[in-house]
Amino acid sequence: MSKVEIFRTLHQDRAPGDPVVLPGPWDAISARAFEAAGFPALATPSAGIAASLGYEDGATPADEMFAAVARVVRSVDVPVSADVEDGYGLAPKELVERLLGTGAVGCNLEDSRAGVLKDPQEHADWLAEVRAVAGDALFVNARVDTFSCGDADPERAIERAALYVAAGAECVYPIGAPLDVLPLLRAGIQVPINVYAWPDGASLEELGELAAMRVTFGPRMQRWAAEELAGFARALRDA
Repeated sequence: MSKVEIFRTLHQDRAPGDPVVLPGPWDAISARAFEAAGFPALATPSAGIAASLGYEDGATPADEMFAAVARVVRSVDVPVSADVEDGYGLAPKELVERLLGTGAVGCNLEDSRAGVLKDPQEHADWLAEVRAVAGDALFVNARVDTFSCGDADPERAIERAALYVAAGAECVYPIGAPLDVLPLLRAGIQVPINVYAWPDGASLEELGELAAMRVTFGPRMQRWAAEELAGFARALRDA
């Protein structure tokens, strides 16, 4: 079974309360740590990689993002999905070629740019082109940014998700969705839902019971590691 087939299978037939958990490596050493811990797949966070490269979230040049993803992929044997933001303005063919060139088996593609939601039908048409070029070689996770862009109506997220699923998305990521609307989203979205695990929030089991079939962490793990390193540095300074 190929890596993309393994990755796709991880999203299928998940029992309630048992989502697939995908840690977010930001470099080769963190990827190896997560693999050694036994996780079956990984999902790079664009914000975590941006921080590791010295950029603000959303400001990483495309070339540097793809290079960083490639380093993560070649450092581990498990499948890796890549957060490539809104696709960096690349045409579908080039985007797919560059993703496959990194060795990634999946991607997150968001429907906003600089905090502004894109036209949902235009974005769906673009996703359909991406999927047509990629075929089954990439697992497409469509991020829905309505909640993070200030639209709290879950029906808007469901409407966008339906367009993206029709375009070929195999998973939908309604980032920033409040916990209390997750069951409604699960009822209205016909593919697995990716849920972001917030610090001090619901447990993985609770997220799975609410809606999640996939849980990711964005830059949370990278930030935790940075805080731990800062604490160690302070203790060393004061020794």
